[in-house]
Amino acid sequence: MAIDYSDEAYADENSDAVLLSASYRSEDASEGQLRPQTLLEYVGQEKAKGNLAIFIEGARRRREPLDHVLLHGPPGLGKTTLAVIIANEMGAALRKTSGPAIEKPKDLAALLTNLNENDVLFIDEIHRMNRAVEEILYPAMEDKQIDIIIGQGPSATSICLELKNFTLVGATTRSGQLSSPLRDRFGIDLKLDLYTIDELQMIVERSAGLLSIPVEPDGAREIASRSRGTPRVANRLLRRVRDFAEVTGNGVISYEAADNALTSLEIDRTGLDAVDRRLLASIIENYGGGPVGLDTIAATINEESITIEDVYEPFLMQQGFLTRTTRGRCVTRKAYEHLGILFPGHEQMTMV
Repeated sequence: MAIDYSDEAYADENSDAVLLSASYRSEDASEGQLRPQTLLEYVGQEKAKGNLAIFIEGARRRREPLDHVLLHGPPGLGKTTLAVIIANEMGAALRKTSGPAIEKPKDLAALLTNLNENDVLFIDEIHRMNRAVEEILYPAMEDKQIDIIIGQGPSATSICLELKNFTLVGATTRSGQLSSPLRDRFGIDLKLDLYTIDELQMIVERSAGLLSIPVEPDGAREIASRSRGTPRVANRLLRRVRDFAEVTGNGVISYEAADNALTSLEIDRTGLDAVDRRLLASIIENYGGGPVGLDTIAATINEESITIEDVYEPFLMQQGFLTRTTRGRCVTRKAYEHLGILFPGHEQMTMV
């Protein structure tokens, strides 16, 4: 199988490939209007949603703030949406920030001291928070107080400030990078998994209704089946397929319209895009199917190692196209068959 590795071909592929990245992009700014506001409206994550509903109802009955919540899982699965829902269900105000945005302890102290009773503080990418800042959270989460140093040198004094009751909701795509002291202070730990095609179809149909996009069930399912198990990707593809349906069709997203649009975007029926196929093909053609190291793959296909590890690998592994061993990454027989490349040893096997 001949693969075009020219700079021009890669540039074209990469422009379409970002469609399937679950990371937040500027074009996703409108996703706020698509977010469900209550647990009843929230589709998928049944186990996490069921447990969270019980925890929220228990806190409401006791008239207490909800315990601190840690949400972890791949990007685009609804961690921010769940934080919004928690605040709505508890009848509390939501304050949003992110780990990298809190640069100094005084920044976090200002956030915490300005919280009102029972407010929900949402910190996205909490694993990227500075360790010095993180230590301010420990007494805040446990004892509802923080220590502030006033002055410098021998004249410096420590003042203990009492905080109002609040709920911290932390979200992370890399729970393994959280320190043990911080993780242990979350009373509720919820892991979000990739969505099923049925769940994504429901999300696509709901989003289409909110955006006034005419879509047929088969068209919604076709989008769902190519969305890598991620609602953010599904909503992004819905908007792109709408463009194709309006310009090249009658404006209705049917199965044919969705299939034609996604094929034009180089997204195949398993949800693999040009970069996925390029990654698998490079391991097969250059390294005999593996094992090969992550940095070597990144250099071969001109991608960042962290992008491959966070964006592409999880889906390829979940779909059975790629395995990760102590010696490196290996392509599976399923990937060979998907790319139409003869699996090594096939001739000998068929002759036996």
